[in-house]
Amino acid sequence: MPGTIRSVSLVWVVLLVCLSSRRTSVGAAPICTNGQVGCHVLSLDNLFDRVIQHSARMHGISSDLHSEFEQYFLPSKNQIGRVGRICHTSTIITPNGKENAQRMAREQLTEVILKLLIAWRDPLWHFHQSMAHHHDFNNFSSNKALEMNDMVHELRQGVEKVAEKMQVLGIISNSVTSLASPEVLLPSDSADWRLMKDYDLLYCFRRDSNKVQNYLKILKCRIVPDHGC
Repeated sequence: MPGTIRSVSLVWVVLLVCLSSRRTSVGAAPICTNGQVGCHVLSLDNLFDRVIQHSARMHGISSDLHSEFEQYFLPSKNQIGRVGRICHTSTIITPNGKENAQRMAREQLTEVILKLLIAWRDPLWHFHQSMAHHHDFNNFSSNKALEMNDMVHELRQGVEKVAEKMQVLGIISNSVTSLASPEVLLPSDSADWRLMKDYDLLYCFRRDSNKVQNYLKILKCRIVPDHGC
């Protein structure tokens, strides 16, 4: 795993920093789900708000980079938006539309979100490495690619905190597989992204990051409907 990936505890601290747009010291008390000694305990509503804000920022960055990529490399043909593209996450069964997502069991919807995030664990790092070798692509945009990579890892840890909190409160069962063994959630063809072109990869991430954001909003409104729904 690349050295830029933070440890679990530090990742969660960084997630909170990104969402609040403020810097905190590394020694600040970590976030906990069930009130261990020396931890900050957040309500489920607050945890949801933080991951939703983080997912919105991640999707915004992916959309910005998508536009910049098209401007730099494909000014005369809209290949990024072409119909018929197959993403490496296509084998992950996701609910089609808001109504289907609302009908899906809470455990299943949580697991879909985590599956999508886990599936992007390696592709975004390699996408960043690829961008670093494009001389026409400025350093600012290359840094965005790295930031997306970090944000996926941070968001996954945040969603896992939300799932743990829901389990503690008895809202969902303990059947969310990724909390015990995330690798089992990866689809059998999860390495197919290696065959994709950079602009296809970026298109697919923008699509999936939008799904994650929408699913998190739907999940929150099903569980804490009186808070911002």
